[in-house]
Amino acid sequence: MAFLETDVGRIHYDHYRSDRAATMVLIHGWGMSGEFWNSAVEALAATGYGAIVIDHRGCGRSDRAFRDMSIDAIAADVAAIVGQCSVDQVVLNGWSLGAAIAVAAASRLGAKVAGLVLTCGATPRYTQADDFPHGGKPEDVLAIAGAITADRPGFFRMLAQGAAAEGANPALTDWFERAFLASGPRASQTLMDLVTLDQRDILSSFAFPVLSIGGKKDGIADPAIAGFAANCARNGKVLMFETGHSPHLEDPARYNAAIIEFMESLA
Repeated sequence: MAFLETDVGRIHYDHYRSDRAATMVLIHGWGMSGEFWNSAVEALAATGYGAIVIDHRGCGRSDRAFRDMSIDAIAADVAAIVGQCSVDQVVLNGWSLGAAIAVAAASRLGAKVAGLVLTCGATPRYTQADDFPHGGKPEDVLAIAGAITADRPGFFRMLAQGAAAEGANPALTDWFERAFLASGPRASQTLMDLVTLDQRDILSSFAFPVLSIGGKKDGIADPAIAGFAANCARNGKVLMFETGHSPHLEDPARYNAAIIEFMESLA
């Protein structure tokens, strides 16, 4: 267990070291924590790969009282942690909102990035625009902060039920709910960035391989976004799962095999 010390608080991360060249940086979804990557870390370790697992500002074991909760601020934390860990080559893997953070962090890390995985990513856009028909409506995202304030336990229970496909293990839903409830009071500020987020130019500028993983039954991120992201990238590939918004937890065996195969393809 380690921390990145900033002038306004601490960011928690775990660094699982390896002698292999590439390390996967695992960036969780909104309101979650690094513990949701444990199965992926085990799979990476079993094949000799290292991992860095980060808790966003306001989540997990990171401090709560940050004023800047933006995607760019969290991406800067990711880049600083990679520097603090002294790793030369990374593969960034972001889940949901974490995928938008991964894209922003990749633009900061430059030549250190060997590849990018987008897991049910909220990137390059999450909401609809005149030239982007996918995703939800901006006003629905804007309403989230008020809905949380009005009924925090009720809203998070509903969100937890939608974070996996119908019929998912109830223990998984309970796990999601506990994480949401434990997130900091300012965490909803990060979501507001999704209203205007547009990373199409950034994503299309990357020369390294991009694996975009989507869930066909995803009720949080439009599954069409996964395919759009792969097509947006210069060297992109899409892989669709018969899952909801959490393929790494709903179908961990196939998911872990996919990310290991991706890591091997970069060697």
